[in-house]
Amino acid sequence: ALLRHSRLAASSMRHCVRYCIGELPTSCWKRSASTEREVFAFSYTITIVNRSDAPAQLIARHWKIEDEQGPQDEVRGLGVVGQQPLLRPGERFEYSSGCRLRSDTGSMEGSYRFVTEVGEAFDVPIPRFVMHAAQGGGHRVLH
Repeated sequence: ALLRHSRLAASSMRHCVRYCIGELPTSCWKRSASTEREVFAFSYTITIVNRSDAPAQLIARHWKIEDEQGPQDEVRGLGVVGQQPLLRPGERFEYSSGCRLRSDTGSMEGSYRFVTEVGEAFDVPIPRFVMHAAQGGGHRVLH
């Protein structure tokens, strides 16, 4: 009965972990010394909120990164920005990170892996969001 309950809890928690993605100002390097091409550096901030009634720990991330030239990178790793936050019901965790693209427009999509108190793992998908170098360096909200 506990195993069945934990599977149901993990299934319902998958829909209760919420996130919000916003883009910080972007920056662009005119040339990279090693490639003689433009490199566009994007930064973003993500807020993750546990809206379930049980704690969950973010243990891993998976990102697929593309730019106008096609698939660029696939990133898998433990936690986010060196942390594996435990989110109790109602708690939030915010972090900022970034990526470099070969063009002024690109996208990211992926998932977070969480684990419940009883060890049940579940993935929360992160829909594709677009990064675009804003004219004039303004702020934009992506999702």
